[in-house]
Amino acid sequence: MERDVIPLLTRIAEALERLAPPPRAAADFTVARLFRHDPATGAFHPAPDYPLALDSLVGVERQKSRFVENLGRFARGLPCNHALLWGVRGTGKSSLAKAAFMAVAGDDLKLVEVDRDQVTALPALFDELRVRPERFVVLCDDLSFEEGAAAAKALKSALEGGVSGPPANVLFVATSNRRHLMPRGHQEDRGLVAAAEDAEEEVSVSDRFGLWIGFPPMDQANYLAAVNAYAGRFGLQVADLDRRALQWSQLRGARSGRVAWQFIRDLAGELGKSLPL
Repeated sequence: MERDVIPLLTRIAEALERLAPPPRAAADFTVARLFRHDPATGAFHPAPDYPLALDSLVGVERQKSRFVENLGRFARGLPCNHALLWGVRGTGKSSLAKAAFMAVAGDDLKLVEVDRDQVTALPALFDELRVRPERFVVLCDDLSFEEGAAAAKALKSALEGGVSGPPANVLFVATSNRRHLMPRGHQEDRGLVAAAEDAEEEVSVSDRFGLWIGFPPMDQANYLAAVNAYAGRFGLQVADLDRRALQWSQLRGARSGRVAWQFIRDLAGELGKSLPL
């Protein structure tokens, strides 16, 4: 009887092996400098280099200088701080992070972008990157804790690194519209005590960022400086550039680096010229 069972069990085991997914191939970080991480599969998808030059970003000179200084220290293996770029929409937070990376990056410095909905996967990602020889900037754009305290705890765990400490070869950079990362209408239906506990958990995460860089609203002078810098860089010369740029901002109801860039894209299309983005 036992002799009959052993071949059957062997066939079942072989069938289960065939059904199991193959082992994930090791990530190849030599094919690009920018990557997107997919926590569902664990894959790192290469992305093309970010085309916007750092000197194209105007009106944020102080922010640019401070961020590049910190990033340069990390690239050289010197002490530095995780960075939170916070402020109003469209002021160039994400663009600064990527353009500064491109300005500083060498062969062994990589950028890995993660979605804000995947914050809970950060501890596992950091542990995976810890053993790599490269240095990594992990960027999370528009971070806020819509999922509540669970995501905040995961990020704290990643930044603190548990008993082994934070990985020395990983710099975490987040952008957010809110300094303390909490969404509006935060946990209104959970009750005062639970909401207060979650709020304390989430605010405490922002304290883990040693470098806070604020991006205030853009005034008219800086907005026009941004428009003229873009126009000069891409050869978009028209006689009434400032007037048209101000009209564009009035129609949008805002002045920001993003609005300036959108105006430039419209102008380039009108003049039949191409742009890098």
